[in-house]
Amino acid sequence: MSYKKILTIQDISCVGQCSLTVALPILSACGLETCILPSAVLSTHTAGFSGFTFRDLTDDMPEIQAHWKKEDIKFRAIYTGYLGSVKQVGYVKDILNTMGTDDCVRIVDPAMADNGKLYSIFNEEYVEAMRGLCASADILIPNITEACFLSEVEYRETYDESYIKMLLSKLSKLGAKTIVLTGVGYAPEKTGVVAYENGEIRYYEHDKISKGCHGTGDIYASAFTGALMNDKDVIEAVKIAADYTVKCIMNTQGDADHWYGAKFETALRDLMDMLA
Repeated sequence: MSYKKILTIQDISCVGQCSLTVALPILSACGLETCILPSAVLSTHTAGFSGFTFRDLTDDMPEIQAHWKKEDIKFRAIYTGYLGSVKQVGYVKDILNTMGTDDCVRIVDPAMADNGKLYSIFNEEYVEAMRGLCASADILIPNITEACFLSEVEYRETYDESYIKMLLSKLSKLGAKTIVLTGVGYAPEKTGVVAYENGEIRYYEHDKISKGCHGTGDIYASAFTGALMNDKDVIEAVKIAADYTVKCIMNTQGDADHWYGAKFETALRDLMDMLA
């Protein structure tokens, strides 16, 4: 594998094991030169903590991009995560369209919703902006809730394969060539990931762990990107990211004090073995 320079764009939650505090170490452990563009800095993430600090970095983003252009910096892959506003989405779309190498892979995790609901700070205007960002992506990594908002499909807690196929078909019309749909389970005790590539649908299933962890979507998307940039094909990357995420969750079970994230660091050796 050649030494690849990639960029990830999302917020920094200083405590809480999500966003850039997850993406940077995972991607670096995968042997990638990982450059970052922080969209905001928070003292902690917002799920379960109160009184957290927040520093918006929206206005810094175009200035950073302008400097990169001056230095002729290009990225072999660009992977986006949580973005805090419509304005940020617009800046990031321009980065996706202008800052990649000729063979750049553009990966969008539209982190904006879960369990049938948008995150509290987002609205339909943001969803529409995210649809536009997805049009600039090669690979889209939504959960089912995000997929429903993006494709304007009614969210269901229970569904069958025909529902998932319909969801993927509508999502594909946004422009991404490949879709990796997470959190797909056809039985209560199972969950998995559906990969849609060139019209072909493949499903990777594993046992569902009843007690989940915050930030596992970021862990999954980062591990998927790391595996893909290690010359794994899409379905290999899907499986590696899923197995690694499950290991991270398992390593966190039984620790009541660690309620705010997953112990992803303790499984990095496992990820290295999977890549090898």
